[in-house]
Amino acid sequence: MKLETYIAADNIISPLGFTSEENFEQLKNKKTGVQKIASSPYSLQPIYAALIDEKKIDTEFKKLNISNPFTRLEKLMILSISAALKQNQAIDIQSKKTLLIISTTKGNIDLLDPAHTAGFDKKRVYLWETARVIQEQFKSPNKPLIISNACISGVLGIIMAKRLLECETYENIVVCGVDILTEFVVSGFQSFKAVSADIAKPYDETRDGISLGEGCGTLIFTNRKERMQANVTPILVKGGAISNDANHISGPSRTGDGLLLAIEKTLREAQVPASAVDYISGHGTATLFNDEMEALAITDAKLASVPMNSLKSYFGHTLGAAGVIESIVGIHSMHTNTLIGTYHFNKLGVSKPINILKTTQQANVNTCLKTAAGFGGCNAAVLFQKQAVL
Repeated sequence: MKLETYIAADNIISPLGFTSEENFEQLKNKKTGVQKIASSPYSLQPIYAALIDEKKIDTEFKKLNISNPFTRLEKLMILSISAALKQNQAIDIQSKKTLLIISTTKGNIDLLDPAHTAGFDKKRVYLWETARVIQEQFKSPNKPLIISNACISGVLGIIMAKRLLECETYENIVVCGVDILTEFVVSGFQSFKAVSADIAKPYDETRDGISLGEGCGTLIFTNRKERMQANVTPILVKGGAISNDANHISGPSRTGDGLLLAIEKTLREAQVPASAVDYISGHGTATLFNDEMEALAITDAKLASVPMNSLKSYFGHTLGAAGVIESIVGIHSMHTNTLIGTYHFNKLGVSKPINILKTTQQANVNTCLKTAAGFGGCNAAVLFQKQAVL
């Protein structure tokens, strides 16, 4: 009999807060972390982005009483993982049966700039070296698994966790998704002319590009139901799939066929019909092609009437962290039966009549489908379900 994958704990660190609960409360109040930044080391021109306050990071990190020098990215990871582990002390990260998965697109890419390398070995820029540092900090006996597959990295980390837990290779898996804002990232998206001149407007007729953001999210999974937190409705990862449409190095398929394939495979694995999906947490980057592609895929999957939102006008696009952070919000939507409205969305601007949430509202949320897409034509989907409805 196939083992189930349970969600045991979670944490979000973003400009909106340092706990999942704090972030979710801000979302309910339609508070965005995306702000206009007139002057920054990341851009020669003003940009709208979501930045985590440096003083807040340092203040929270000092509470851990850790003396070793860590980069900004590593501090976020240590803070988030520590908070999730504290939430559920039945999970032992030092056990041989616990694996850490790190999902990121660029890691310590800021160390390429000599201004940021003071006190750090330049090899820290390599993802495997970042993973080693985090492994040593938590005294994990297992080498972390690194997933860096563009903007589906976070969702892919969740899918990999599910597959490994079903194989009984491990009993617990900690998935940490993280990325920070850097000149490298900002200049890259600016070169595509993909950065919005305002706060991003997912699925809106006036959308003109993304708002970048930084954040860290941690999800802990277990295949041992007894390690679930007491008095918490069990939520399972029921299905997940990835695909590649091979359309372009940066542009998604114009028909949405790649994402459609990932969605259909996910629903089949979960044994959940499209009619039973209660909520879709969309990728929703607010670029012209991504949102249109996603609308086509959702419609072809017979999900057009399902309430759907994008959280990237709250958090910005957090790259490798997006899939983890947005999944956690979806999970809290399920726990509270609260659907978050899409910030800065006014009028639908895609060719298919998908059901974008404009305002926050109460609804019975027993299933949540999370979608993701990224450079290189990669697509992913994962489905969460309350055990109570099985």
